[in-house]
Amino acid sequence: MSEETAAGAGHGGPGLPVIRMRARNPAEPHRASTPLELFFDLCFVVAVSQAGSRLVHALAEGDPAHGITGYLLVFFAIWWAWVNFSWFASAYDTDDVLYRVATLVQIAGVLVLAAGVPRAFDHADYGVAIVGYLIMRVVLTLQWLRAAHSETGAARTTALRYAAGLVTVQIGWVALLLLPDAAWTWGFVPMAVVDLGVPAYAEHRHRTNWHPRHIAERYGLFTIIMLGETVAAATVAVQSAVDESAALGELLPIAAGGLVIVFGAYWIYFAVPIHEYLVSNRQAFLWGYGHYLVFGSAAAIGSGIEVTVEEVTGHAHIPALAAAAAATVPTALFLLTVSLLHTRHFKRDTAQRAVLPVSVPLVLATTFAGHWAVPLAGLVVAATVVAGIVLARRHPAVQEA
Repeated sequence: MSEETAAGAGHGGPGLPVIRMRARNPAEPHRASTPLELFFDLCFVVAVSQAGSRLVHALAEGDPAHGITGYLLVFFAIWWAWVNFSWFASAYDTDDVLYRVATLVQIAGVLVLAAGVPRAFDHADYGVAIVGYLIMRVVLTLQWLRAAHSETGAARTTALRYAAGLVTVQIGWVALLLLPDAAWTWGFVPMAVVDLGVPAYAEHRHRTNWHPRHIAERYGLFTIIMLGETVAAATVAVQSAVDESAALGELLPIAAGGLVIVFGAYWIYFAVPIHEYLVSNRQAFLWGYGHYLVFGSAAAIGSGIEVTVEEVTGHAHIPALAAAAAATVPTALFLLTVSLLHTRHFKRDTAQRAVLPVSVPLVLATTFAGHWAVPLAGLVVAATVVAGIVLARRHPAVQEA
């Protein structure tokens, strides 16, 4: 088997075991996410659902500080594990037997991470989550070493830098876990910064062959998964409306408003051809890192809607204003981060650039409507989409947003 065949083995089905793992062509036409990547993403739903349910419980019990802090920490672990795999796969997806087995083992690590989310969230016990992370990191390190074995020159150096960086930060996480509990409090942020710096360290002289269209599609698909959490929450609201007929008049508008928010969020995110913007590491890394807030806020919208439902049905011990904020704040954060990171690069005039930034304070203002906050926020999001469509007609070459 030639190197070219080995590098592209298995795109139509399982390939033969190969030794060489050469980078794929970053300009490869018709590059799409593989079924294995979609399966990998699907397994993250479990972890995201665990984090979301814990956030709902904390907010409903009137403990937002613990809930939000725990959610941000746990979601960082979920998001960063997904990012590490996705960017490697964009450059080195050989899809042969070794690659598939390695990915399936990483999926097992994801499930261990998901199993550790409740302990991490409720008791700050990160032991199980770190074990899951360790499984994923060991396999990913072996993948980078395999790539280094097959590459030469600068590409080989980059792969070795990734492997060394992953080993170093994982040793740091394990050491942090073994230290007294207070060490985790002050050590998490520095360790996270070091972890986030591994790609910049590895690629500062040579860029890996990630594929712009493929990366854009991967992030888009994961955004859909996050928005799916909101769809599930709206479904819960409808079910509660049926079961709690006394609150039917308040629950059905929440369900409808939640659906409008997620439909509008989908429309806004996919309105621009973002792959055209991802032309360098500097642009792509900032965009990719910023999606921590995009993904996290998208998933948190669903949690917020659940909190509003629990407050209306009398199962949450918080004021209506706090329950409303649980849904409107992540909605506003999603609109703001999508505007700053994603859509603004394709706006042609001041009016287009102002649509999303103006909608952010309007969504936040709906918080003061109490039980009607979610349907009113849905109306604001719908109006944002309509305004984007109308303004886009001035520049037919620009997508609606």
